[in-house]
Amino acid sequence: MKKFVIIDGNALIHRAFHALPPLKTPQGQLINALYGFASILFRVIKDLKPDYLAVTFDLAGPTFRDLEYRDYKAKRVKPSQELYDQIPLIKDLVKVLAIPIYEKKGFEADDVIGTITAGIKNQELGIKNIIVTGDLDALQLVDKNTEVYIPKSAKEVLIYNQVAVKKRYGINPKQMPDFKGLRGDPSDNIPGVPGIGEKTALDLIKKFGNLEKIYQELEKSDLNPKLRAKLLEYKEEAFFSRYLATIKKDLSLDFKLAQTCWGKFDQQKVTKFLEKWQFNSLIKRLADL
Repeated sequence: MKKFVIIDGNALIHRAFHALPPLKTPQGQLINALYGFASILFRVIKDLKPDYLAVTFDLAGPTFRDLEYRDYKAKRVKPSQELYDQIPLIKDLVKVLAIPIYEKKGFEADDVIGTITAGIKNQELGIKNIIVTGDLDALQLVDKNTEVYIPKSAKEVLIYNQVAVKKRYGINPKQMPDFKGLRGDPSDNIPGVPGIGEKTALDLIKKFGNLEKIYQELEKSDLNPKLRAKLLEYKEEAFFSRYLATIKKDLSLDFKLAQTCWGKFDQQKVTKFLEKWQFNSLIKRLADL
C-alpha cells in the first residue's frame, strides 16, 4: 500500500521546544523548536518513506470549541512567546521541503487531519494513512486504513493501529469519544461526569458500547445506584463532553492527494536553509530523505 503521512505540526513543535535545551544562534535567537521539529520530520520521512506527505497547524484565534465552551483548555499554561516566534521559521522549513500545509480558521489541526484522512479512506484505494502526532486524541481516528505514529524520544516510537488501541484501553478507536464523554479530558479541561475515573468509564463503555446505550438501559441496568444517579444527573455534561472530544471529519477543505506527492523539493534550497541556521548534522541526513 502507498502511504499518506500527515503531521500534526503544533504537537511536534511543543514536543521539540520542551525536549531540547535553549539552542540559540550567535545573535541570541532561540531555535530549539525549529531544530527539534526538523530532526523529527527527517526521522519520520526516513522511517515511514511516505508517498504522500502533508503538515497541519493550528491557527491563532478561538475554535468552535472555545466559542461553545469558554473553559475549553482553560487550565493549560500558555506557551512562551519564544515558542510562537519559531512557528514562522518552521513553516518556512516545511515550504522549502515542498510539503503542503493545511489549516482551517476556527478549527484545530486534529479536525483538519480527521477530515483529510476520512476523505482519503472514502475516495482512494490502496492508501494507508499515518498520523504523526504527540497527542493521543488522534487515536479515535484509527481504523483499518489509519494508524497513529507517536515519536516519544530519539529512540522510542509508539505506533497505534486498531489492535494496539484495543490492547491499551480495551475499547475500539471509535469508542474513544464516548469514553471521554464519561471520563472527561483534564488536558483539554473537558469535564465529563464528575467522579467517574478512567476505569469506571472504560468499564461502562465495554459493557454498553456507547453513551446512547448507557442511557437507554440505565434504569434497568444492574449498576450501583449511586453511579446510576450520577450518570442521570450529569447526562447533559456527558453528551456535551463527547461532542467537544469528537474530532470533526467534514470540514470544507481544498485538498487534493496528488498535491501532496512527496519528494519534489530542491535539495540545494533545503541545504541553503539548513546552512543558514547552522544545522550541519541535518544536512548530512538530507541524503536519507
